[in-house]
Amino acid sequence: MKIICIGRNYADHAKELGTEAPKEPIFFLKPTTACLYPGQPIKLPDIPGEIEHELELVLMLDSYAKNVPVGMALGLVASYSLGLDLTARTLQNQLKVKGLPWEKAKAWDGSAVLGEVELPMTASTDLQSFAIELRKNGLTVQKDTTANMIFPVAELISYVSRFITIEPGDLLFTGTPAGIGPIVAGDVLEGFLNGKRLLNATVAKG
Repeated sequence: MKIICIGRNYADHAKELGTEAPKEPIFFLKPTTACLYPGQPIKLPDIPGEIEHELELVLMLDSYAKNVPVGMALGLVASYSLGLDLTARTLQNQLKVKGLPWEKAKAWDGSAVLGEVELPMTASTDLQSFAIELRKNGLTVQKDTTANMIFPVAELISYVSRFITIEPGDLLFTGTPAGIGPIVAGDVLEGFLNGKRLLNATVAKG
């Protein structure tokens, strides 16, 4: 199992980062130790600077596959949920300036927060029509629809599979919309998919 994360897959998010929308998908990996499962508190890492939330549609993949055609890619999706790609933003920006990898800012333990698994994928499921929303302490901070992804899910799976083999149990974080922001101890984060709360996590104190 591995965690595959897509960067800058919403134009408004790329804009808020001060970057251009990518011409092809950007992806990076997180280790399995990054997973934080439902019911577990978010523990902020011992990393100076801001830690930010990024709400994302998360897909669970269930097949071995390589060089997957776009038309067959959705057949690899078993189920879906919401997740948070937590980012040590201050550190990430420092690493970018130096041209260094992002792992220290993206792949720390507990940085991939998972929501409850939604119903299994079916032939009628339209992954590009979901409304996703993140509320922090009851206030909406991120809200968009997966229709606004720059690269839809099928293209993401196909593209990633050109470089690395998809394996059963892999998770695909599909990118975050605009509205990212810092989290601090005591914050309560709730993620909604089409109005249904799938993610509920509290940032631990101390």
